[in-house]
Amino acid sequence: MEAYRNNPDVILLGLPRGGVVVAAEMADTIHAPMDAFTVRKLGVPGHPEVAMGAVATGGVRVLNGTLIRRLGIPDSRIDAVTAAEQKELERRETAYRLNVKPPEIAGKTVVLVDDGLATGATMLAAVRAVKAQKAERVIAAVPVASPDSLKKIEGEADAVHCLMAPASFMAVGQWYNQFDQVSDDEVREILSRHREETP
Repeated sequence: MEAYRNNPDVILLGLPRGGVVVAAEMADTIHAPMDAFTVRKLGVPGHPEVAMGAVATGGVRVLNGTLIRRLGIPDSRIDAVTAAEQKELERRETAYRLNVKPPEIAGKTVVLVDDGLATGATMLAAVRAVKAQKAERVIAAVPVASPDSLKKIEGEADAVHCLMAPASFMAVGQWYNQFDQVSDDEVREILSRHREETP
């Protein structure tokens, strides 16, 4: 990430919640402003940990058509899950913004940061949403990813930075020594600190 150090046209956007923690470390290291970009996974009914898609700020929805067809998930169930996750996305937007306007990203190099890519659905939705907001370049940055999800994102982002894409990938958490749940309060604290530090 050294290429982005002290560049006034770069902004880091962490995908809540875990991506905000990683983005904060990166922002401190390369001296870049950071904020959050809210995305929600659309879990398969009955198996919410499996992503059939994602929704992102700005009204973008990405669906995994292959998985949906294979599992025979009807449109009505997809729409119900989308509505529920859209509501949670809006709740988080309100909780994390704290009456602070979203950063201006048009014409900027936006680095989207997450703690890892399993299916890649949330990152894909974020990439498309940020492109729709006229970012100059969209970069995805993660510590670890499944090889399949990495290929998916490489086909959409202008660049992808990933430390590891192990063939034995099963879940993001298996590559961390500590992978505790990040709370809304932690996200708010990180964002408040970085907003104060950003000139």
